[in-house]
Amino acid sequence: MPRIIKLFNLNDPGWGRGNNNGSEPPPKRPQGSGDGPPDLDEVWRDFNNRIGSLFGRKGGGGGNNRPNNRGGMTPPSPRGARIGLGVIALVAAGIWLASGFYIVQEGQVAVVTQFGKYKSTSQAGFQWRLPYPIQSHEIVNVSQLRTFEVGFRGGSRNKVLPEALMLTTDENIVDMQFVVQYRLRADGAPDYLFETRDPDESVRQASETAMREVVGKQTMDFVLYEGRTQVATQVQELMQQILDRYQSGVQVSTVAIQNVQPPEQVQAAFDDAVKAGQDRERQINEGQAYANQVVPLASGQASRMTEQAEGYKAKVVGDAQGNTSRFTSILGEYEKAPLVMRQRMYLESMQDIFTRATKVMVDTKSNNNMLYLPLDKIMNLAAQDGGKSAVGNPGSPALISPPVQPPLRSNVVPVPQSSGSSNSNTLPRDRMSR
Repeated sequence: MPRIIKLFNLNDPGWGRGNNNGSEPPPKRPQGSGDGPPDLDEVWRDFNNRIGSLFGRKGGGGGNNRPNNRGGMTPPSPRGARIGLGVIALVAAGIWLASGFYIVQEGQVAVVTQFGKYKSTSQAGFQWRLPYPIQSHEIVNVSQLRTFEVGFRGGSRNKVLPEALMLTTDENIVDMQFVVQYRLRADGAPDYLFETRDPDESVRQASETAMREVVGKQTMDFVLYEGRTQVATQVQELMQQILDRYQSGVQVSTVAIQNVQPPEQVQAAFDDAVKAGQDRERQINEGQAYANQVVPLASGQASRMTEQAEGYKAKVVGDAQGNTSRFTSILGEYEKAPLVMRQRMYLESMQDIFTRATKVMVDTKSNNNMLYLPLDKIMNLAAQDGGKSAVGNPGSPALISPPVQPPLRSNVVPVPQSSGSSNSNTLPRDRMSR
């Protein structure tokens, strides 16, 4: 090593001035040249001589061996040759080992292979592996969100009909355009590189397969209108299952349906059918609204009439049952004393009639004239006299006449003619005459 340092010492005054190893003196410069810098040719020649001496050659001369005193060539030194080869080997080994260093950026991983077989996965940072050809690495971006389109390219007008046209369960054709976004899992880089030949194309084919399967199980109206979100969710789940079976190392992020419509050839007819369906739904809604307004009202009226009928029924049945009980009790008493009971019933009936009548006609036996008894005027006169007496004597209580009820029947009450054969009518008529 000291020899190598001495050999390449730039402070050596002999650099560029010939061989300075003692074998021959440095060449003399022409007069007038002074002590200026050496020529480039001399520097290069001196460098070659030093390299030659490193490998065992004596002297310089542009790399040619000089003849010795016996007229032959000076053989190279074995020790110097070994040292030179060792230095070159060390430099080459250092360069070869340094080629194993590499840098992995954030959001990336490095897949290391040894003799072409997967060895390990390196994370972000400054990493080292065995140099080529023992080991090699490949950088994979796992944070990148990859996107591709199915059924169109760049815009909805640039359709790809073989991908877009799909068949529904009711044997209708729909034009489906959707976008898929996916990224690699953190531990899926080896699968992404080695398990599938073309992973991106595998994801595209899996998305188209999943969409055709889901659409084929649904009706056309469901796919066009209310079922877009549900269809996209089912496609994403089915895609993930397919890619997991492939061991592709891919994680599906989103499936977004951009446009779904009938084919252009039947678009006009389909619009007419949709408009007719909307009119039908509108008329159904209007009829349902009218029914919701009328049916409760009719139900309320029916309930009210039913309740009134039930009340009337209960009243009539109650009155009939009460009258039946009353007549039954009267019948028992009548069977015990028929004459007394008949007279009592007659008196109660007359009392009920007179309490509601204001005019009474009384038939007399002496002549054919009828006696008129003005009860209403008598009651009014009694009421006026009672009011005057109350005013004249404030301390005395006023006579309050009973209220006069309006007649419910005719004011003239016919009195039945007397009959000698009936003993039951003689007693009440005599009492009325008295």
